[in-house]
Amino acid sequence: MRISVNPNRMELLRLRKRLLLARRGHKLLKDKQEELMRRFLELVEEARRLRKEVEEKLGRVYRNFLLARGVMPREMLEAALMFPKRKIEITTQLIPVMNLRLPKLDLSQEGEFDCYGFAETSGDLDISLSLLSETVPSMVRLSEVEKWIELLAGEIERTRRRVNALEYILIPSLEETISYIGMKLNERERGNLTRLMKVKELVSAG
Repeated sequence: MRISVNPNRMELLRLRKRLLLARRGHKLLKDKQEELMRRFLELVEEARRLRKEVEEKLGRVYRNFLLARGVMPREMLEAALMFPKRKIEITTQLIPVMNLRLPKLDLSQEGEFDCYGFAETSGDLDISLSLLSETVPSMVRLSEVEKWIELLAGEIERTRRRVNALEYILIPSLEETISYIGMKLNERERGNLTRLMKVKELVSAG
């Protein structure tokens, strides 16, 4: 769609500069879109791997816990888990990535996972808690990666809309308008040349 402008040389120069900037912006946004997609696909692959790992480990945690619950009295099991020694802390910081601020989760664990005496507890409970302790870092990383995927997906969509607006709306409009102004200026030049020739003929005839 042609932009409504006054067809003169100043406007032509202004639109040519604007078109140049639009093309540069389009290239930069296209490059950004490709880099975002590359990182997005890497994160999706990592999330898929982490989810599989976490689900497998949690499955083993639950199986061993059920075995422990099957051989231990309920009161003894609850008493064994009443006062945990393991302390988990997660801190968050924002890191800049491609004009985004992505949350980075830092995990720290202190103390032992076992919070009971071994004399009256099942070995399956030890295995269950040990596996759960090993799984926590992967769970934290998975939540971090999935949040990054969500934020990158939003940025990819916003960038795609900008790229399309430049590629299919602004740049074609500028090109059409520049072509229109050029045509109008050529018509004026031909008109002026025709008038000059007529004036010359009149002068020569006189």
